[in-house]
Amino acid sequence: MTTSVWQVPGMRTLLTMTLLGFAGYAALLPVAPLWAVHGGADEAGAGLVNGIFMLVTVLTQLVVPAALRRFGWGAVMATGMLALGVPSLLHLLSDDLGITLGLSALRGTGFGVLTVTGSAVVADLVPAAQRGRAVGVYGLAIASTQVGLLPAAPWLAENIGFGVVFALGAVPVLGAPAALALGRVVHSRPAPEEQGGRAPYGQLIRPMLLLLAVTLAGGALITFTAQMSSSTTLTVIGLALFSSTAALARWRMGALADRSGPERFVWPLVVLSAVGMVLIAWAVGDPSATVAATLLVGMAVVGVSYGGLQNLTMLITFAAVTRRHYSQASAVWNIGFDAGTGLGSVLVGLVAAGTSFGTAMMVVAGTCLATLPLALVRGRPRAAGARR
Repeated sequence: MTTSVWQVPGMRTLLTMTLLGFAGYAALLPVAPLWAVHGGADEAGAGLVNGIFMLVTVLTQLVVPAALRRFGWGAVMATGMLALGVPSLLHLLSDDLGITLGLSALRGTGFGVLTVTGSAVVADLVPAAQRGRAVGVYGLAIASTQVGLLPAAPWLAENIGFGVVFALGAVPVLGAPAALALGRVVHSRPAPEEQGGRAPYGQLIRPMLLLLAVTLAGGALITFTAQMSSSTTLTVIGLALFSSTAALARWRMGALADRSGPERFVWPLVVLSAVGMVLIAWAVGDPSATVAATLLVGMAVVGVSYGGLQNLTMLITFAAVTRRHYSQASAVWNIGFDAGTGLGSVLVGLVAAGTSFGTAMMVVAGTCLATLPLALVRGRPRAAGARR
């Protein structure tokens, strides 16, 4: 009898760490740029806040596999949770752009650890035949924090105070004990049977680029919806719709991929991401009068693509490697995710500062559509990666 992924040893501990870690991430992602604007930064400066955060995240992800081998899973994961949470409270010291960027960089080191270790562990805990469902549950834990906090955090900051949001941003600290417990579970598992060697990085480029494009769109919306919408209420509803459709798509896509394979669903989602961004570009064409219905439809469409492609590209990535290389594969996948999110913040900020948010959204739509040839070329899973 197949064990439910919810009952797999270590899964609930992983989900606890994930919920707390990503709650802190989601609270500050739309608010840290607003804090910089509060201190006098322009659109380009605001875009740099999440851009620096994601740049340091990516640089950290490059060294996480080596750190895991050197220091062990529990110590690395617990340190990452502390690095992600503690700097949040320090934002209260100043809204100066330089200090905000420095604290974003510190938080980026913790987020780099959380992202690489979380996705590597979820791939390792369950058999390959259930990996889609496990990735869906893991993705649901991530996305559920964003459903509430992405739309609520800007509202809380503007109506109650930034201090409340910075306190929420510190909750990853509470996940450090779960990280230590999860480390013990990982170290108790048998070592991989396959021999060492280099990870097949060439096969990981395609899913990474597909993910990078759609997360570029997501990063742009998360960072700038509050600034390009003419209504605070519309911002809250739009971000809630985006994050809830992303959560649902990332969760349900796992079961579909387990039954039919992940590849057949990739290209339709790429097309949808471009269509959604075009709708949003049209909706925000007039800065003083956002077209509400069109914006909301566009946010929902991009949300489905954003969540669905996260699940599918992660499955394609882990299918290309053996168990020994899961941490390296996780690093590559997460680099695609976070590089896209950071580029979305920086690129849209720079384009919008020189032109308009509508033009910036069209640039993002073109970037998404440019990955369609990659979506139509199917990768080849590595048979050994499916064995347990």
